[in-house]
Amino acid sequence: MPTYEDIMLPFLKRLADGQVHSLKELRQVLADDLQLTEEERNRQLPSGLQSIFYNRLSWARTYLKKAMLIEAKAVGQFQITDRGRKILQQNPGRINNRLLAQFNEFKQFKPHYPVKTGDSLEIVGANDVDKTPSEMIHSYYQELRSALAEELLQQILDCSPAFFEHLVLDLLLKMGYGGSREDAAQVVGKSGDGGIDGIIKEDRLGLDLIYVQAKRWKGSIGSPEIHGFIGALQLKAAHKGIFITTSTFTPAAREAAIKAGTRIVLMDGIQLTQLMIEYGVGVTTETVYEVKRIDSDYFLEE
Repeated sequence: MPTYEDIMLPFLKRLADGQVHSLKELRQVLADDLQLTEEERNRQLPSGLQSIFYNRLSWARTYLKKAMLIEAKAVGQFQITDRGRKILQQNPGRINNRLLAQFNEFKQFKPHYPVKTGDSLEIVGANDVDKTPSEMIHSYYQELRSALAEELLQQILDCSPAFFEHLVLDLLLKMGYGGSREDAAQVVGKSGDGGIDGIIKEDRLGLDLIYVQAKRWKGSIGSPEIHGFIGALQLKAAHKGIFITTSTFTPAAREAAIKAGTRIVLMDGIQLTQLMIEYGVGVTTETVYEVKRIDSDYFLEE
C-alpha cells in the first residue's frame, strides 16, 4: 500500500498537462498507475468511513497544495502551478515532505520536517522525536483542523452569495445569537439597506439588534467597505455590527473599525472557518478518540 508521500509525485505528474482534474478522477487513475489490487483500493480506515488509499490521496493533495505546487480551482478540482511545473522539470525521483519543506508556505503548515542544506540536515522547528504522545496528538489534531478549514473555505467560495448569507445566519444562531431560526430568517437578506445584509437579535429576548454584513470575497476588504458599513449602521441608529468575509481585512480596515463610534466586530475567513468547525456548521464528526487518565480519587482508601 503506497504512503501519501509515494502518491505525491504521480499525483503531480497527472496534472502536468495543465488541465483541471478532479480528485474523484485522480483516485481511479492513480490507483491504476500504482497498480493497486482491488483489496488495496477498498481497504478501510479503522473508522470504516473511508478507504485508506483515498485518505492518503487526500493528504497528498493537501501537502502539494500547502507547498503551492497545485491550486484548487473549485471543490475537489485541482490544477498544477508554475512552481509545480518547475519541480517536475527538475525530474525528482520522489516528492516528499523533505522536498516540500524548501517552501515557506509548507514550513508554516508543517514546521517540524528536516530540510537538506548542503551535506547536512537542518531541523526546522521541533521534531516529533522530542514530543510526548500528548503533544503529538495535539500537533496532528491542529494539522487536521487546518486542512479542514482550508477545504471548508473553498467550499464556501464555490457557493452562491445567498447561501453564504444563510451560512452566516446558521453560525450566529449556533453561537447563541438570535431567537429562533424562523425569527432570524425573516430579516436576514431582506433589509434592503446599503451595507447591511441582515439583522439578528443579540439574545432570545431581542433586547438589542446586531446588523450583519456578509461578503463572500476573495480580495481583501479595505477601509472604504468598512466606512460604508459604518454609514449604514448610523442611518439605522445601530450600536452593534458584525462584518463577516471569506477573505481578509487590510490594516486600514481594522483601524477604521476600531475608530468607529459604534461597536463593530470583523470576522475574516480564518476566524469564520474555525468558528464553523467549533460550532459544527457545515462539518460533521468523523471519528472520536478519548484520551483517559487515572482517576486518583477512585483509588483513595479510607
